[in-house]
Amino acid sequence: MLWTIAGILLVLWLLGLVFEIAGGIIHILLVIGLILIAYKAIKGRATGS
Repeated sequence: MLWTIAGILLVLWLLGLVFEIAGGIIHILLVIGLILIAYKAIKGRATGS
């Protein structure tokens, strides 16, 4: 589920760069998505040990 959201955000970000549509919002969503991925990766390592 998280990877799907990250993929959608990446596509929206690329479209925003190409067409300059809602660039600020898309960049904020991309940053939030990257933070969530990093959090999940760190949490997964901590519980897996």
